Amino acid sequence: MPITKPRTQRKRLHQAPAHLRHRVFSAPLSPDLKRKHGANSVPVKTGDSVRIMRGDRKGFEGKISSVDRGNYRIFIEGVTREKVDGSTIQIPIHPSKVMLTNLDLDDKWRREAMKRRIASPQKPVAVPAAEIASEEKKEAAEPPGRQRVERKQGKKRKKKAEPVKSAPQKSKKPKKTPKPKRRQRKTKKTKAKEGAE
Repeated sequence: MPITKPRTQRKRLHQAPAHLRHRVFSAPLSPDLKRKHGANSVPVKTGDSVRIMRGDRKGFEGKISSVDRGNYRIFIEGVTREKVDGSTIQIPIHPSKVMLTNLDLDDKWRREAMKRRIASPQKPVAVPAAEIASEEKKEAAEPPGRQRVERKQGKKRKKKAEPVKSAPQKSKKPKKTPKPKRRQRKTKKTKAKEGAE
């Protein structure tokens, strides 16, 4: 069952172990790489070339210089800013905001993983011919250029005819029984009053 509570999702994300963080660290591939490798996204790695797709530096291309798995950020060569004291620092960017333009395939495990993806492309789901024929009949029955939107309409309630009222009847209300009186505590003052009476 998927977790739907946002607080639990954030907790799982920020307390995830390294082998699960690796999966979250994926970035979409460029259209050429998608066709070549048969994958939509791949976990990023130092040495990959990326293009920034969001933010102030949109369109900038460079190599990934380092990866910060603790904070889910990557650093790209040339993407820097100047601090007030004059020193320059690299700007952290989330991997989902970049697009991979060139993969670093020096790693043998990564090469093997990409080969596995090419070898087993996802097969399209086969739809039975009977379902296709029934859908075509439905489309033919509808007038062209107009799509029917099916809506559930609630039943309207009819007002019931009110019965004719005769002379008003006096309703008998049950008599309320009086609550028993609370017993007062006997203090020195109450004892003195009783003694005086």
